[in-house]
Amino acid sequence: MKSMPWKDFFALAISIGVVGLGLGATTPLTALTLDQRGVGTDIVGLITAASAIGILASAPFVARLVARFGPRGGMLLSVWAAALSTALMELTDNLTLWALLRFVFGAAMGVLFTIGEAWVNRLAPGNSRGKVVAMYTTSFTLFQLVGPALVAAFESKIDWPFAACGAMFLLALPGLGLISNADTGHQDDPHVAWQLVLPRMPMIVAGAAFFALFDTLALSLLPLYALRHGIPTELALLSATVVLVGDTALQFPLGWLADRVGRARVHTGCGVVVCLLLPALPFAAATPWLWWTLLLLLGAAAGGTYMLALVACGERFHGQSLVAASAVVNASWGITSSGGPMLTGVLMQTAGINALPAVLWVGGALFLASAWWERRKGFNLPAKEVDPPI
Repeated sequence: MKSMPWKDFFALAISIGVVGLGLGATTPLTALTLDQRGVGTDIVGLITAASAIGILASAPFVARLVARFGPRGGMLLSVWAAALSTALMELTDNLTLWALLRFVFGAAMGVLFTIGEAWVNRLAPGNSRGKVVAMYTTSFTLFQLVGPALVAAFESKIDWPFAACGAMFLLALPGLGLISNADTGHQDDPHVAWQLVLPRMPMIVAGAAFFALFDTLALSLLPLYALRHGIPTELALLSATVVLVGDTALQFPLGWLADRVGRARVHTGCGVVVCLLLPALPFAAATPWLWWTLLLLLGAAAGGTYMLALVACGERFHGQSLVAASAVVNASWGITSSGGPMLTGVLMQTAGINALPAVLWVGGALFLASAWWERRKGFNLPAKEVDPPI
């Protein structure tokens, strides 16, 4: 049985957590700074979308980057790119340059997420993959939660806030340096095109895409949704945080349960919970305890669709195929997180505020449809039966 290299795992988890801290600080700082300069929300949305487009654009090149520099080298280069692209925002007010820098930042994030997710799956033993991946995703989300709090605490107290955020990313370098470069796995294997792995991961893609939609809508439009339902401003703003707390707190229990009863069952169960709870959202707004409970459970179940999609990648793919599959996951994230909020915002404006839970419900239903399709086609057989050489 494969043993778990805990030193490498904790170094990787803490490093990606630090990246989450920088991401959690940089994103609201960008929006806040643009708003203070009087930039319209449409331009703010476009500059925000540039990061998601960068994630999408990086996906086809990650496997080649890993083959050229190895996983650790690829992550080190990406940390430096994230740090520099953030710090350089301090030197210009030009919105076109800001969009370009956010695009580079998004591309760096895409590489970091893809390699990190593939690497943690290589480290994890098969019989405890759910718990190991859950610890990894929890580390990222927990650190990410702290980022906005840092921005709020140090607003107007730091003369060079973007330079400070850029320097924050460099704190990930020592942890990455501690990770063993031995047996990093299959970087000398031939490059695997994403087109070869995509047909074998419908539920994985649907789970990642749904959570990307859920996450971006929770951070951007859920507070507005709460305000329109009469929830006071300070509590409406807290709604997104409560969703993230639910996501963070219950990842490990879901991973443990997946190891005990099977990933596919728990993965599907998360989708069922989401689709059952979302229709209650408009009615829960008038009852505070029900509103907060619903948001906690939705955050946990939606987060489970993503975390268990990563687990499924590790079950189903190995070597360069795993890198390609992780790139597909992050490409689906980039597509959904860039286009989803714009479409949902238009629907909320034209069809009514309750278009928000309706759009999310459709996303959850599509995820369940992909689960049914995989079960029908026998995708959830043991890896050795469904993972022929590529």
